Amino acid sequence: MNRIKVLVVDDSPILRKLITQALQADREIQVVGTASNGKEALEAAPRLRPDVITLDIEMPVMDGLTALEHLRRVYPKARVIMFSSLTEKGAKETIKALSLGAFDFVTKPSTRSLSESIKKIQEELIPKIKTAAPKVLARPVRPVVSPRPAVQPATPKRRLPSRPLGGRWEVVAIGVSTGGPKALAEVIPRLPGQFPVPILIVQHMPPIFTAQLAQRLDQLSALKVVEAQEGNPLVPGKVFIAPGDYHMEVRVRGTAKVVHLHKGPPENSCRPAVDVLFRSVANVFGGRSVGIILTGMGHDGLAGAKLMKEKGALIVAQDEATSVVYGMPRAIVEAGLADYVLPLGEIPAFLQKIFVQRIAA
Repeated sequence: MNRIKVLVVDDSPILRKLITQALQADREIQVVGTASNGKEALEAAPRLRPDVITLDIEMPVMDGLTALEHLRRVYPKARVIMFSSLTEKGAKETIKALSLGAFDFVTKPSTRSLSESIKKIQEELIPKIKTAAPKVLARPVRPVVSPRPAVQPATPKRRLPSRPLGGRWEVVAIGVSTGGPKALAEVIPRLPGQFPVPILIVQHMPPIFTAQLAQRLDQLSALKVVEAQEGNPLVPGKVFIAPGDYHMEVRVRGTAKVVHLHKGPPENSCRPAVDVLFRSVANVFGGRSVGIILTGMGHDGLAGAKLMKEKGALIVAQDEATSVVYGMPRAIVEAGLADYVLPLGEIPAFLQKIFVQRIAA
């Protein structure tokens, strides 16, 4: 049976043992080695040829960020999942790691219970490892021998956009998950500071991390990027990122449209959830909205995008070739909701094309 080969890198012997024990319990994963710092990881990776590397950030000799930069050059085949502490410093370094090409991250167990720590690692890390290396688990398909020549299927015609670009759009709502920080860094900083509508973003991330993401994007962008707060008025040229562990909605208060945050039940195992944002955008803005689904695991945003589309909104999905994980965009495309399916690098220009007259004004 094919198994995903994992290299565990952490300076703590206890955590290395915990991670190894947690992963070895899954019959589809094989821990092929461990390392106590980035230097050892660089030496071990070409020899062990892991599919996935779990990489701590704070380590002696060579830290995780330095090791990540070297690994992307000397062993780019492996997907790297960062282990981060749930602190402001840990979050800041994790956001940087994701921008440098790390596949995803998990936070370190905070409990002292051995069994609870192992359970947390298994629940959070194993699904990400399997998502990072899906081809390893793919079973080879034995060809079927037929006495007659196989009939080649007709090449499907390229689906043309289902609608023109004209419309008085008043808001852009973006949903994104795995691969999101890097994707957002390729979209938001390439938009002009005079962008004429507010932009609302749900990125699946825990508290602290969303604040660091907003801060980093703000530094890179002409637009003002903030972690959303209750009651923020939606103003043109401003980007609002839903804070970790809070759903974000749009509400009408008097004549203003504002941000509303709440801790309603998780949806699609997520809080914040894209569906929650998209539903509220559909209800408040109707067909005057643009919904964008970028790279991510699962199908969060599907139900919300369906409601937006029913109200007349324009729906855009990132294409498979440029997605780190083609889960959320695939759900939109396969449901027939996407008006446009675009490579990530074309999305900023597409948005400027929509608003070109209002930007020029």
